[in-house]
Amino acid sequence: MLAVALQQEVDANDTSGLDTKLDTIGLPVVTPRSGGSDDIGDISWKLPTVTMRFPSNIPGLQGHHWSNAVAMATPIAHKGVVAGAKAEAMTILDFLLKPELVDQAKEYFRTEQGMKQKYIPLVGKDDKPATYLNTEIMQEFRPQLEKFYYDETKYNSYLEQLGIKYPTVRMKGETKGTTGGK
Repeated sequence: MLAVALQQEVDANDTSGLDTKLDTIGLPVVTPRSGGSDDIGDISWKLPTVTMRFPSNIPGLQGHHWSNAVAMATPIAHKGVVAGAKAEAMTILDFLLKPELVDQAKEYFRTEQGMKQKYIPLVGKDDKPATYLNTEIMQEFRPQLEKFYYDETKYNSYLEQLGIKYPTVRMKGETKGTTGGK
């Protein structure tokens, strides 16, 4: 219900809620689709890497938007992350128990993925992190942010800590000023 209500709230193209069936898995990917960004750029230029994506959000919402952040504190994200962690663990076991997969990944990287273009990193080996940036801003706002740090010793979820009843978006047919609390 939350997914459909949120999709409707932001006039998403897809208002069918959460997917209930898995996509088929096929290798190699015939039509690559872009996904979220990551921080493995430098590493992926030097070593074969595996990137796994798993559902932990509501489909059809705008990226970098409040509507996309809603699911992160709900059971939707938790269930997706748990399922993703299981798939990741099984993949790691495959690589550990089947060394030929590691050899195949290295060969693919060497002949296809990583050797057709030389990579020159933007950050040099002697560059230092710019930890001095925003020091004053962080000193000013950190105490105000601390009350929002999640305390797992007192609360079962971050929503509970914030006093939010789940879900809190309007359901179909409701008007502004009312919320669906079922």
